[in-house]
Amino acid sequence: MSEARTVAEVEAPFARVQRSGFVVVLVAAWFGANLVVAGISGAAAPRALAVWDPDLKDARLAVVAGIGGLVLMIATPLLGRLSDRTTARAGMRRPWMVGGTLVGFAGVVALAHADGLATMVWSWCVVQVGFGAVTVAQHALLADQVPTRIRARVAGATGIASGMALIAGAALVSVLPDDQRRLWFLVPGAVGSALCLVLVAVLRDAVLTGAPPPLTLRVLLSTYWLSPVRYRDFAWAWACRFLVTTGMVSVMLYLLYFIVDRLSVPLDQASGVQARALGCYFVGSALSAALLSWVSDRTGRRKPIVLAACGITACGLLLAVSSTDQALFLAALVVIGIGQGAYIAVDVALMTEVLPSFADAGKDLGVVALAYQLPQVVVPLTAAPIVVGWGSSGYVVLYVWAAFLVLVGGLAVLPVRAVR
Repeated sequence: MSEARTVAEVEAPFARVQRSGFVVVLVAAWFGANLVVAGISGAAAPRALAVWDPDLKDARLAVVAGIGGLVLMIATPLLGRLSDRTTARAGMRRPWMVGGTLVGFAGVVALAHADGLATMVWSWCVVQVGFGAVTVAQHALLADQVPTRIRARVAGATGIASGMALIAGAALVSVLPDDQRRLWFLVPGAVGSALCLVLVAVLRDAVLTGAPPPLTLRVLLSTYWLSPVRYRDFAWAWACRFLVTTGMVSVMLYLLYFIVDRLSVPLDQASGVQARALGCYFVGSALSAALLSWVSDRTGRRKPIVLAACGITACGLLLAVSSTDQALFLAALVVIGIGQGAYIAVDVALMTEVLPSFADAGKDLGVVALAYQLPQVVVPLTAAPIVVGWGSSGYVVLYVWAAFLVLVGGLAVLPVRAVR
């Protein structure tokens, strides 16, 4: 078994990253988990729903995404809390990554064989819980294994990996045969799961020595709450992430349908256009994440980059919805990518620096996760009525609303005092 360290050693001075190659494997596993979730939610499921019934695709996607998001929102902080309390000899995070991957892939197999909306909903919930356990453990590793001095750069690399996963998921689904629906789910699911398990094999996981405090009802309920009065910096940073994520989820959830309905691309070609759009997004995201994460680590400044990133993202959203052809739309995705690449890299580092306690990193990062999981519940309830109810103007209203949320989210970082 891989070498383990005690919690005291992990929390000490963050003197070094574990060993040569660890960051590469961590980023690859991050890519793997996102490939499964993004490949299914952004490409496979929308494509399957559109094939089943084009007229009800928007409403049915809202149901699948909304219920799955609600389940994930409830499960993630609890999974983080349990991870912090795990006393297994294998470590605190490893058991949850192994178990989560196996459970999540079982959900992928069920999705591949789904023959109706109800089956798709509960199968997607299983996927969300399984890979929710994986991602909360991966986020905890970023906090308890990566030194502060390079954390923005590592976070930037994970942001690039997330962008690559969006593209890879859409590209994989677009090239798979139209009559092989099961492969739309199984291929990204298998590849992503394998990458997650590679991290398990090389991880020098922290081992919790001694029995954790009793898990009382009060402690359990506190899993879902951090006082915004006592932890004001954390609360403002959380609000920033929630608002920006809500804006972006509003756009990305309906990206395939925007291409079909707004840009008049046939459904059988839309997945390819979606993959190109996400490729443009990734180019902008990768460049800005690599550059500005380095600048942020060198200068120690986070907030100005978050503000600028949100402004650029909002401009890109307005450019995208005003597009009348694919070329302008793809250019707008580059602009959005530039903004989001900078934002994600610096925001992840910022969130880890306002955590109340590294001893509860898993639980606290579970609360952080709510900031991007809650939008998965809220957005289907708000975006679908906008797209459907406003008719031909629905996407314009949706993108303007998303741009507004992103701008307000950027302003929410200003009151944070502990981070420059």
